[in-house]
Amino acid sequence: MSPQGRNGKSAKSSKMSAAPGGSPYGYAFTDWLAREDPEFMKARAPLSTLSFGEGKELSVKHKEMVIIGILAFRGREDGVVAHMRRAVAHGATKRELLEAIQAAAVPGGGPTLSTGVQALMELERTGAFK
Repeated sequence: MSPQGRNGKSAKSSKMSAAPGGSPYGYAFTDWLAREDPEFMKARAPLSTLSFGEGKELSVKHKEMVIIGILAFRGREDGVVAHMRRAVAHGATKRELLEAIQAAAVPGGGPTLSTGVQALMELERTGAFK
């Protein structure tokens, strides 16, 4: 797949920041939004917590795997890497992440598989699986 995702935007266009802010993933755009419109971020927080927080039935690890499949389908390797890191922090293994990507590749096709495997390779390169 080309460096551009399905939406025509660069798969690397969403820069990551190390500073804590509006996102547990370090997305720079949420830090920017928090500065520019704190009321919006405050209103969005409960929805975000429902999306990636501890759930009633689904663990954070399993929610992250759902998010990973969607981001892989959309060609967002940077997002897949960030969410894989959080899934690992919540107990996901390399094999579980691979199986999640393989499952997403059934409806999502080759580009989904490629994005997910490349993200896994990045985690492996950076020592995420010890």
